[in-house]
Amino acid sequence: MKNKKITIDKVKEFFCDGMSIMVGGFMGVGTPPRLITALLETGVKDLTLITNDTAFVDTGLGPLIVNGRVKKLIASHIGANPDAGRRMISGEMEVQLVPQGTLAERIRCAGAGLGGFLTPTGVGTMVEEGKEKKVINGRTYLLELPLYADLALIQAHKADNFGNLTYHLSARNFNPLIALAADITLAEPDEIVPVGSLDPDCIVTPGAIIDHLIVK
Repeated sequence: MKNKKITIDKVKEFFCDGMSIMVGGFMGVGTPPRLITALLETGVKDLTLITNDTAFVDTGLGPLIVNGRVKKLIASHIGANPDAGRRMISGEMEVQLVPQGTLAERIRCAGAGLGGFLTPTGVGTMVEEGKEKKVINGRTYLLELPLYADLALIQAHKADNFGNLTYHLSARNFNPLIALAADITLAEPDEIVPVGSLDPDCIVTPGAIIDHLIVK
């Protein structure tokens, strides 16, 4: 197994203008703080950001929005971050709002190598605009396509040196899903422990999926 540990300064080499990035978290919980800070420090812009929500102005992904680094946002909720709403209304940032369950399943489909899935969620609303419909047993469904990204940034509780990850309570949220749905996955663990010290039953994300672990 290769050495997956890299410093936060080395991480900056993975960021570039115009790339798509998935980030874990739910209202900032489970969002990797050092990775977000490093992303801000590089000055990269015109990002497509795929995440559950935009947290708050000064929390989680909020600083990326406030500093105007995001060109397009795909998320399920922006209401707690007034700057996100302002930028959407003004046209400074394109926002694609996706029902939370649909967002999670689109990401899961990408990680599983599937071509999409059928869901009744959004039928008869603005969510259905531009989407293919299919009627099965008299019920209408929308075809939702998978969501991929160039890069996934995730936060874990513990990692071993092979990259096997555990998560802490609700900080788990979207992190295991997005770890599978990007070309490169960077994990920021709270702690790195020796191989063999993690209970196999507690490992959620296997190390084979993780490209790099961020060390302090």
